[in-house]
Amino acid sequence: MSFSATKLLTLIGLSLGAIAVLYPLLIVVQASFTTVDGQFTWANYQQAWHRGGFLLAFTNSTIVALSVTALQIITSALAGYALARLKFRGKQAILLLILATLVIPFQLLVIPIFVILKWAHLINSYWSLILPTAASGFGIFLMRQYFASIPLELEEAAALDGANRFEILTQIMLPLARPAIVTLFLFTFIGEWNDLFKPLVFTTRPELRTVQLALSEFQEQFTSDWSLLMAAVVIATVPVIVLFLIGQRQFIQGIGSTGIKN
Repeated sequence: MSFSATKLLTLIGLSLGAIAVLYPLLIVVQASFTTVDGQFTWANYQQAWHRGGFLLAFTNSTIVALSVTALQIITSALAGYALARLKFRGKQAILLLILATLVIPFQLLVIPIFVILKWAHLINSYWSLILPTAASGFGIFLMRQYFASIPLELEEAAALDGANRFEILTQIMLPLARPAIVTLFLFTFIGEWNDLFKPLVFTTRPELRTVQLALSEFQEQFTSDWSLLMAAVVIATVPVIVLFLIGQRQFIQGIGSTGIKN
């Protein structure tokens, strides 16, 4: 098979895959602009926005998602750098323990986490939505892999110039690890934005409603009005799609640069 034929088959396969993924989304968008009698309208979005209380929900989700993302970047960068560069006893055991946390569902930990948050009087607060996921085994492993791919000679040169470990991390390693940081940012922010479990378990106050909680309540109230429901789904989905499109280049670079390294 010639190279051109292989390229054509690859293009066809990717096109079919894109159609299969995008077609349901197009159906949702089309339904969100349609009235009961099939007419085009923008009013569905205005009604869905006000009836669902999405202004408050967007504010809460943004606060939670950005806070969790910032904490995960900090904790992952510090732990990842230590596991990639520092030499200490038990490093491999700690790395294996961190990797083991990736196979433990969050739902299995919800009872002890709830007890701790209740003991600390943090239930029904922003902290109950932020602290349980402030650190991530995936983030630590991702940053560790990227730091391990950076040549050690850069750090040695900085050390000869008098830089300490913290200066090497903040002034050399983190700027070079921008693709990995963007990747972690996207994974974490999108995951927190789409999370329904934590707000459902750890909060009962209406003023702490997040986007996904507002969307679930909206679905219960407007199951007979599909146009409003589809408009609400689009409202909740657009921010993460836009965010991913903005950072997709760095995301692909970050994923491609974090292969397994010893």
